[in-house]
Amino acid sequence: MTPVMESGHGAGPAAGSSFCTAMRILPRIRREAMYAVYAFCRAVDDVADSDEPFVDRVRELKSWRAGVDALFNGNAPERLSALVVPVRTFELQRRDFDAILDGMMMDASGNLRAPDWALLDLYCDRVASAVGRLSVRIFGLDTAHGDALAHHLGRALQLTNILRDLDEDAALGRLYVPREALVDADIEQFEPKFVLSNPRLGEACACVAARATIHFSEADRIMADCPRAFVRAPRLMATAYSSILDKLLARGWSLPREPVHADRVRLVGALLRYGLI
Repeated sequence: MTPVMESGHGAGPAAGSSFCTAMRILPRIRREAMYAVYAFCRAVDDVADSDEPFVDRVRELKSWRAGVDALFNGNAPERLSALVVPVRTFELQRRDFDAILDGMMMDASGNLRAPDWALLDLYCDRVASAVGRLSVRIFGLDTAHGDALAHHLGRALQLTNILRDLDEDAALGRLYVPREALVDADIEQFEPKFVLSNPRLGEACACVAARATIHFSEADRIMADCPRAFVRAPRLMATAYSSILDKLLARGWSLPREPVHADRVRLVGALLRYGLI
């Protein structure tokens, strides 16, 4: 599940999601472009997460890839028509849409079970940082700052997602906690339910949280060097997700794991600080 998919299944952004809150502060043309990207991500994420047979999910994802080909060849299918103007206006790159589809294929395969750090990083790049690379162009950031921000903030958000959604992912047979972190915690069986009931799970999760924290710090450093108006939305997303990470660390990893949501007080504070000035 990519960071912008946090609000669950449906046709559009949920009114209470941190994504929706962050996008509302954008000028209309940028907001509508982000919603078009969101709709694409939501649709392909739903395919990857569906309970359809693998072969059917692969066929549908290939259909979406053919649609992206048509979009960039000037003949967009109806379901991608909302992306025509954003692609042209903000020079969105085909390789980022392809990367997102590659990430969805990784999910659909069902083989993501305790990947090593390198494979996990590739997955995060595809399902989160690629979305970020599309987003920063819509926000108006220059390529150097934008790509660096997408790299770090995308990974920070996705690693936080992984820690938040441990049980939800396990129900789908997925386990994104890297095997090196599990082995270091003396967990050497990678069946999701076994791992999630292991009393040493917290040690492995702490490694993931530490890496997420580094990426949040790097993202903050990059945003401090950018025009304020261009990083309002990513700052709100960073605030929401860093508050989730803090709550996860405070809650711990022992059963039962109560659901964790963004801290509304911190989000409102960030909205007042970054969204209205």
